[in-house]
Amino acid sequence: MFPATWRRLCRRAPSCPAPRTQSLLAGSGPSYWSKVVSDAERLVGYPTSFMSLRCLLSDELSNVAMHVRKLIGTQHPLLNTARGYVYDSRSNLQTRGLIVLLMSKAAGPSHAASDLLPQDMVSGIYPSQRHLAEITELIHTAFLVHRGIVDLKGWTDSDGPLKDMEFGNKMAVLSGDFLLANACTGLAQLNNTKVVELISSAIGDVVQGIYSENNSTTEENAGVDAAAWEDRAFLSHGALLAKSCQAALELANHDKGSQSLAFKYGKHISLGHKLNSDLQPFVKSDAGEPASFSLSAAPVLFHRQVVGQERWRQQLQQATTLRNQLDYSKLLAAVKSEKGVSSAVTYAVTMATGLWRPSRFSPPPKLDPPWRTSPPPSPDFELDTHTHTHTHTHSCKH
Repeated sequence: MFPATWRRLCRRAPSCPAPRTQSLLAGSGPSYWSKVVSDAERLVGYPTSFMSLRCLLSDELSNVAMHVRKLIGTQHPLLNTARGYVYDSRSNLQTRGLIVLLMSKAAGPSHAASDLLPQDMVSGIYPSQRHLAEITELIHTAFLVHRGIVDLKGWTDSDGPLKDMEFGNKMAVLSGDFLLANACTGLAQLNNTKVVELISSAIGDVVQGIYSENNSTTEENAGVDAAAWEDRAFLSHGALLAKSCQAALELANHDKGSQSLAFKYGKHISLGHKLNSDLQPFVKSDAGEPASFSLSAAPVLFHRQVVGQERWRQQLQQATTLRNQLDYSKLLAAVKSEKGVSSAVTYAVTMATGLWRPSRFSPPPKLDPPWRTSPPPSPDFELDTHTHTHTHTHSCKH
């Protein structure tokens, strides 16, 4: 069975740590994370730097890159996305495909009658599963590029040349759509309609989730509890990895029970990563960096649950500048002054604990009201994450 295979793989891995309550969030910095990624790459026999390499070296993308060079010297976020993808020194951008490969290796071959032969496997992974991991990376990168589309509604001359931003937006749309088109072509080559259906629905989920995130900050009746946050975070950040893990087991003809476990693992590890990203602006002490965060972040939602809608509306008004922009430093101080951050930490630790028991996944826990929650020991939040803090809008239709 799949759970037994999973335990056997963990025992075989030399660097697999013992379960710890805060293991998802605690770490020893970038060097520790790089070692974890390196050990995982050795297990699957496939460096993450090779992900999407065939697409990145294509003539079409080379032509796009020539135009992107014109953005050098501007403040368009597409440059940072491209730079981070090519020189990903912290090994953050391409971990989704690596997780898909690890899941494929953990599951191993299916005992069901199949045309797939064990001798076709390389390092315990079928070629189709490696192809799926590359497709997952392509889709994730495409949405990273699309998330960098700048909202020019309130753009002024003091923000920089408008034509540079317009050109950058066009290149972001073109580049992201090109990557998505390649991903769709790769999906068709897998010759598995169930996998095509799963990944296609994941793309739709991500689009819906990004739209929901961009609009939930202005909706007063939007949910502010853990379940509401999880629903939105799953669509925008968890659906792709969860359904890719499930698709990896479908490619190996595993039963529905094993596929369900893989889906839940991918979902929960994505939500844990999103929680960690949401917490970074509230736990980092870099005084020189401007405070900027999403109003749909978990600590903000829990803070709204603590203070109530009326008090939250007053805090937003107090943090609004004369130019009708938000002073994030004031909002940051307001959120940190209440129990929103500690409640998000408690939720993150609960989710991290659940990751070590894949057979016992349950619906999101109903947390006590944050004002009744005693702050847990503050974990060492040093796991670097690739986050985007600029204002953007996703204006593409797929």
